[in-house]
Amino acid sequence: MTSIFEKLIGKKRPAVSASAETPTLPMIERPADTAPITRRDIIHLDITHPSVGCAQSVGIQREHNEDALLAINTLLAGNGEYVPFGLFIVADGMGGHNQGEVASGLAVRTIASHVVRKAFLSLLNPKPDRPSESIQEILEAGLQEAHRQVMKEAPGSGTTLTAALVLDKQMSIAHVGDSRLYAITPDGETSVLTRDHSLVMRMMEMGQLSEKDAAIHPQRNVLYRALGQGEAFSPDITTSPLPTSGSLLLCSDGLWGVVPQEEISRIIKTYPDPQIAAQLLIDAANAAGGPDNISAILIHLPE
Repeated sequence: MTSIFEKLIGKKRPAVSASAETPTLPMIERPADTAPITRRDIIHLDITHPSVGCAQSVGIQREHNEDALLAINTLLAGNGEYVPFGLFIVADGMGGHNQGEVASGLAVRTIASHVVRKAFLSLLNPKPDRPSESIQEILEAGLQEAHRQVMKEAPGSGTTLTAALVLDKQMSIAHVGDSRLYAITPDGETSVLTRDHSLVMRMMEMGQLSEKDAAIHPQRNVLYRALGQGEAFSPDITTSPLPTSGSLLLCSDGLWGVVPQEEISRIIKTYPDPQIAAQLLIDAANAAGGPDNISAILIHLPE
């Protein structure tokens, strides 16, 4: 029988079930003087899925917050299979006069509504049919709709947007701007899974600027690609296997721009509770001067 997960993304996942030789367990009457039933007496499916922490701050030098974030972390289990579903988004608005926060909030709500309707609700359909669109196409359509909405409702503004969609053992990333998604291994090795759409990043790629000089360049915050700016809009969208352990961090440049990568890694490695670690990351950014709004979503992956 085709599983719900296979219908959704077309990838077969082995179901966890008892073998044909396993006999049906009889009802057991326990004498009153025996020990109570414990967890060992119960046959169960070991279900694990990511744990998540979120934190945000206006920073020290800003008067209002133009960042927006969203974290949906849930699990569908039954019929011998379990499907983790997670949607995590960070957006950093720009434009002034409160337009930046309008842009980021509208973008997050628009793409989240589209993805939940097209992807997650398909899992809940009593008779699920495989969508006509792939996960990447769903993300692309959601971003394009968010782009149109921002241009319509908040003209002259814009926003970065970095989204991670976790579905079973796959992770799809949709990205535009200079918010980031990091992967951190259990031993603290850190890598950036997104590419900044910034002027200094392009200059670095062309060999015109060093990483050290980029960190202090006067135009380091200038983007050449952002959601809601210009008619042509092309996000980066990729799909890859979900890391089997470690952590994922989505954050705005208010965090990564002032806290060294080594310190980000140290905090995440030191504090296993993702909510505590996320708040400590925000605290570190404010301790470094807090020049911008700060947003972080930290996802700890099960071993």
